[in-house]
Parts: sequence; structure tokens; C-alpha cells
Amino acid sequence: MALMEWSEKLSVGINSIDTQHKQLVALINNLFEALSHGKGDQALAPILNELIVYTKTHFAYEERLFAQYAYPEAAQHKAEHDKLAARVVDIQKQMQEGKVGLSVGTMTFLKEWLSNHIVGTDKKYSPFLIGKGVV
Repeated sequence: MALMEWSEKLSVGINSIDTQHKQLVALINNLFEALSHGKGDQALAPILNELIVYTKTHFAYEERLFAQYAYPEAAQHKAEHDKLAARVVDIQKQMQEGKVGLSVGTMTFLKEWLSNHIVGTDKKYSPFLIGKGVV
């Protein structure tokens, strides 16, 4: 069972970004699936690392578009990206140090953050970037 389902509600109307968002949803679901099947932190660590790396790649892609087209809310959007990246890297560090394991609470946080970020923040840039010809 998936933790998060992709739906048109999550679409920003830009194919390249929707494709990346679908991949983030899939990675969160992979992590949740491993957690649900009782995989230990050793098995979860590579999946979490892949999620972190892909998230950073996705954020960098959005931020390049913001710079290229002079998106006026770029600084605020980047601040949200930085905050999530720091939080997830902190979770990873605590797992590596054996201080905390991945939990359903953490998974819920990731799901809610991604969903809220796409619907509440990413959809704000959609009309701007689409207006600049980004598809």
C-alpha cells in the first residue's frame, strides 16, 4: 500500500516538474514500503539517501528556472527548499549515529511536506513559468 498517491491535484502543469514530483512520490513510497515491511535502518539508509539526492537535484532544477526567468518569489521558495533539505539531512545523520530510526511520523512529515509544498507553494510559480514558455 502506498503512503502517497499521485493525482492531478499535485500537477503544476509543467511536464518536467510533474515528472520529478512523481519520482519524489515514488521514492517516499519506496521508503514507506521498506519501513512497513520491517526493514532495518541498514536497508532504509540507501533509500533515504536516494530520496535526499533526488530532492536536491529537483530543488536545483526549480531554482535554475527561477533564476533563468527571474521568478519574483525565488528567495522565499529557496528558503523552503533549504529548510526541508536540512531537516532530512538531520534525520539521515541521526539514523547513521543510531540516535533515531525512521518512523511512521517521519514518513508522514515527508508526505505532508511534499504535498503541501506542491499544492501550496509550487503551484504559485506555475502560471509565471508557463507564461514564460516553460512546459
